[in-house]
Amino acid sequence: MTTDEIGEIAVIGGTGALGGGLCRRWAKAGLSVIVGSRNAGKAAAFAETLPVAPGGPAVIGLGVGEAAARGQIVVLAVPFASQAATLAEIAAHIQGKILLDTTVPLVPPKVARVQLPPEDSAAIRAQSLAGEGVRVISAFHNVAAKSLLKEGPIACDILVFGDDAAARDVGVVLVGRAGLRGVHGGPLANSAAAEALTSVLISINKRYGADGAGIVITGIG
Repeated sequence: MTTDEIGEIAVIGGTGALGGGLCRRWAKAGLSVIVGSRNAGKAAAFAETLPVAPGGPAVIGLGVGEAAARGQIVVLAVPFASQAATLAEIAAHIQGKILLDTTVPLVPPKVARVQLPPEDSAAIRAQSLAGEGVRVISAFHNVAAKSLLKEGPIACDILVFGDDAAARDVGVVLVGRAGLRGVHGGPLANSAAAEALTSVLISINKRYGADGAGIVITGIG
């Protein structure tokens, strides 16, 4: 899949740690990135700090609605507490598009304890809130945001979930462009496993003093 085929990627929550890390990596890979934030001025200022590939498109910053409307692929990178409100704000702008949801249902203060929502996963919740016209995939649950902000490869595989296999393929490509290996994880319902695993990894980090524990899938070459 070429850069032109991917089109513009709007990262909603793009000034945050996870969203910002993805914006940085995709921009350096030569992709066309839009930073989306509730504060358009903050988005524009952050966009100006991001490095781009030689000859690559400049990163731009826009408000949430405008970014979602412009992006061919929309990435949701906001805290679980903001997921529903943000999706309500952008739902009309993402019909017919791929929505890559990175939401993990962490409920402070006990973020090292698995607390899945009544819908069984944040991804299923996102599909319900976005509507049937949106192809929801989910990914980037098990990589530390601070790792994405660093240079170089990351020793972590990324599981990609979705009911639409072609949309999952796009997700795997986007993971690769971010410098990680994407692995098909099956239907959207399976996202619950990766979402729950985030709390497990947080617990591991605390117990072993790890700096961003992740997962690597073995046996697939």
